[in-house]
Amino acid sequence: MSMKMKTAAALLGVAALALAGAVGARGGEAPADADSAARIAEFDKGSATINVSGYPDKLQEDYRVFSRKCSQCHKLSRPINSDYVLPEQWSRYIKRMMYKPGSNISRADAKKIYDFLVYDSSVRKQPALDAKLKTLKPEERAAQEKLIKEVADKYK
Repeated sequence: MSMKMKTAAALLGVAALALAGAVGARGGEAPADADSAARIAEFDKGSATINVSGYPDKLQEDYRVFSRKCSQCHKLSRPINSDYVLPEQWSRYIKRMMYKPGSNISRADAKKIYDFLVYDSSVRKQPALDAKLKTLKPEERAAQEKLIKEVADKYK
């Protein structure tokens, strides 16, 4: 390989790393508006870990999948501190993330991440979950409560 080709390859590698860092720092896309950017910035400032030692063993394994996969593109503090608490919110968020180039989130991984986040929201974010459920129409609330129960029942 010539010196010019080696230099070009090295520069390409540096550019790719810089781009990956920029994409990872903002979760793969720029926020739609200043309010969204401020909201995300607040989530990113919070804790990037959860003490899951009291969670069922299988959910502790799912937490490891969540940690490994989700930290590839953004800080873990973003989903950990987000105001998402409903199963439908997590489902939408995970689907959006799994289809991002380079996320490498399989359907099996997505299910583990979903189960973890729904369970975690029902335990660690219970007051926020209860408040959000109260804002829903009765049929929507029943559907969300059913999804939460389905996840919880798997781990009893």
